[in-house]
Amino acid sequence: MDRPYSPAHLETVERLSEPEVDAVTWTLEAATEADGVRPLSEHVELHLRDGGERPARHVLAWHGDTLAGYAHLDTTDAVAGPSAELVVHPAARRAGVGTALLRTLLGEAAPASLRVWAHGSLPGADALATSVGMARVRELLQMRRALPYGGAVPPLPVDVDVRAFDPDRDAEEWVRVNAEAFADHPEQGRLTLLDLGIRMREPWFDPAGFLVAERDGAMVGFAWTKVHGGAEQPRLTLVGAAPVDHPHPPLGELYVLGVAPSARVSGLGRALTVRALRHLGERGLRHAMLYADADNVPAVRLYTSLGFTRHSSDTMWQGAAAWQAPGS
Repeated sequence: MDRPYSPAHLETVERLSEPEVDAVTWTLEAATEADGVRPLSEHVELHLRDGGERPARHVLAWHGDTLAGYAHLDTTDAVAGPSAELVVHPAARRAGVGTALLRTLLGEAAPASLRVWAHGSLPGADALATSVGMARVRELLQMRRALPYGGAVPPLPVDVDVRAFDPDRDAEEWVRVNAEAFADHPEQGRLTLLDLGIRMREPWFDPAGFLVAERDGAMVGFAWTKVHGGAEQPRLTLVGAAPVDHPHPPLGELYVLGVAPSARVSGLGRALTVRALRHLGERGLRHAMLYADADNVPAVRLYTSLGFTRHSSDTMWQGAAAWQAPGS
């Protein structure tokens, strides 16, 4: 339990300056080193280097000139409500910083009910959420399996061909098909052409590992793979940053698998998944991972049948905006 504590300075901003981006980045690296898991979602991190995605809000907890913690608040989902993520620097933990950040987030989200992601479902994050009466509302599974994939390659549906993604030709159609495939998904289905462009500029982007399925020249599905691991360069805006080593062997990822509603009963999802796994194995990778919502029974069943097992999970918590800290 955190002891009563108030950070020296707590501020909420709509845009981060370059020094603030760097301070948040170093805090993320320190937390990753301590916990073994990235504390923020990829989407948030990708936009941080440019000061954050509008109209998000950023909460900064300072101890003098040192950043003790950071929180990101997204208020753009009018249906599901505001969502947030937060991180506390390992050196500032168990001192009330997390409680102060969460209290500010609740106030910023009011009168709506706040949803908060806890990546890795770490005990400290779970304890903070339960201490303010939040409830688990969603679980995102990380599943893994060994490579190479040695099973049979399922045939493609009739009249369907698979090729590599062409950034010039496929970008706009991918946004459309992705939105259709993930119409009920609160994050993936909202990706824009700008979001796709940001990801295509990442060092890990490889069109050869981005498989596109089409019928009669129209995209009906895709399997996007990613490779990450080893020493990584922090995304700092200032010059002179040294790489931060989070040592683990390169890991393949089935980054996104999407099938248009018109092609979902054809077995295309399984056929694309196996081809993606074969691609990762041919690159010499030893393991593959993916994310799936725990309540997405068809997806979990598919991945389990292909040899994936649960590795870890992220938890989304939701609570009343009316909560107030003791003594407030």
